[in-house]
Amino acid sequence: MSARRAGLLAAVAVLAFLAVCAVAPGLVTSRGPEAADPAGVLQAPSAAHPFGTDEVGRDVFARVVHGARVSLATGALATLFGLTTGALAGTVAGFAGRAADAVLMRIVDLLMGFPALLLALFVVAVIGRGTVHIAIAVGVAEFAGYARLTRAEVLRVRSREYVEAARASGLPGPLIAWRHVLPNAVQPVLSAAAIGVGVSMLASSSLSFLGFGPPPPAPEWGGMVAGARDYVALAWWTAAFPGLAVVATILSVRRIGRGTGLLDR
Repeated sequence: MSARRAGLLAAVAVLAFLAVCAVAPGLVTSRGPEAADPAGVLQAPSAAHPFGTDEVGRDVFARVVHGARVSLATGALATLFGLTTGALAGTVAGFAGRAADAVLMRIVDLLMGFPALLLALFVVAVIGRGTVHIAIAVGVAEFAGYARLTRAEVLRVRSREYVEAARASGLPGPLIAWRHVLPNAVQPVLSAAAIGVGVSMLASSSLSFLGFGPPPPAPEWGGMVAGARDYVALAWWTAAFPGLAVVATILSVRRIGRGTGLLDR
């Protein structure tokens, strides 16, 4: 087996394991994510606690496993929000005419002028903390990229013969866009979104690290790293394992994207 194929299989295995953790964490660990043990504070990794325990005696492995649901769901929701709104705006900009294109693209240019994390931080500061609010904030930050990519693909597709034939047959513009333009322009956008889930998850974890995520003691990888800041010198595992979960997820998503050719489209 080649190293490239082995890396792809490892990435698939990591994401499959994380999916099981998110859907049915009870199959992976019998411990609760919030069960504290004052007698077992900051215990190093062992057979009883593979990832050690945190500052109040909670099992870090159990919290990482249960945190997969929140972290993965937030990244997926953020990508879905950014993709849906961006694809809609990009389709309108590329198909509706110069006036709509000029207005929407100026909005996109304005949003792209801000660093994505800074824009997401501003939005979540306005609408409030929480999982759904973080997903919306990250989706807003990603909206411009999906809108610009969709517009470019729509401009490429709208001059094709089958689109001209649909116009000649008298179909209304919105129906042409829905039936003929968007289905043939969406593949590169979906490919970017598949890779963007990891980026969204990283941004979401960053906002949780800054204190805008689910309030403690809810298990969330970014929040777990933030909560462990004061104990890193004494108990490295409290921050290392949730941080490694974030890194492993992002690298696995990108590896699968490269292995299946999504990044090359």
